[in-house]
Amino acid sequence: MSGFTIGVDIAKRVFQVHAIEHETGEITSKKLTRGEFLAHFRKLPPSHIGLESCGSAHHWARELSALGHDVRMMNPMYVKPYVKRGKNDAVDAEAICEALTRPTMRFVPIKTIEQQSVLMVHRTRALLIRQRTMLVNALRGHLSEFGIVAPLGIERVPELIDRVLGREGDEFGITPLVRSIVVMYAEQIQKIKEQIRKLERELRVWHRTSEASRRVASVPGVGTITATALVAAMPDPSAFQSGRAFAAWVGLTPKSSSSGGKERNGRITKAGDRHLRVLLVLGATSVLRRVRAGQPTPLYGWVKKLLDRKPPRLATVALANKMARIAWAVMARKMDYRPELAAAVG
Repeated sequence: MSGFTIGVDIAKRVFQVHAIEHETGEITSKKLTRGEFLAHFRKLPPSHIGLESCGSAHHWARELSALGHDVRMMNPMYVKPYVKRGKNDAVDAEAICEALTRPTMRFVPIKTIEQQSVLMVHRTRALLIRQRTMLVNALRGHLSEFGIVAPLGIERVPELIDRVLGREGDEFGITPLVRSIVVMYAEQIQKIKEQIRKLERELRVWHRTSEASRRVASVPGVGTITATALVAAMPDPSAFQSGRAFAAWVGLTPKSSSSGGKERNGRITKAGDRHLRVLLVLGATSVLRRVRAGQPTPLYGWVKKLLDRKPPRLATVALANKMARIAWAVMARKMDYRPELAAAVG
């Protein structure tokens, strides 16, 4: 069999390549600059290439796949056990090559440019929300020094600003300097709010063009934002053997520490995609609120029974786990959400 098994340790400018020739078993190791990288692989016959799933890995995986190579990406955590000794680029490339040949190795699906574009919108939106929260917290902290406070909630911030800039500010002895700074905060918060709305409009437009996203959005607790994030983060549902495997990838399954036939499960692993986990837990929280209002559906009945036995926060995470499983089933089977099956999923 012609070709090579190749491990590549990618970087910004210098790439380390460790290759094993299939017929002769000859081992070669070399460094390539960014400009030499693709030119080198154009000269090779179709080969098996392994990469760690790190920054720019999806880009290089797409480029190498376009040249006819079989490219697989692996979680760096799964590659680390094959590092023999020390830590350098050559040792890492050799470990990647070794991990690629393991029959039980788990691989990361390669994302398309469109999927990465949607994920970039999500990451940017999350960043802007954090920046808005920082500004609001700073404004509240500064004004509390003058004795001005407002109820919690982002929707109460305009009320706080109006109090400072209005007549009430005079009563608290607010100086012109403080007023000018409050105006600065208000402008920044408003600008970020408009940018967040713009990104959410972009997500809604993409959501309407994606059949998979529309299906996932039919799951209780999953809206446009969560549906687009799930579809963009999961390029190929068949990469997961089951809904539980997908929930474990998101980090919503409990840690297992079992031995001697005794099952011991702890807290959730919090592995995988934190953004997806946050969205699913927030969606589950909204579902729990509706359950307490008494909406009679199979899924709500399952949640009600869980609430009778478990604390609300634990029930929220358990429901987020179930929502992830249902979302995987909807995508993998290309079917709409069916409420009558919801209580049986998982």
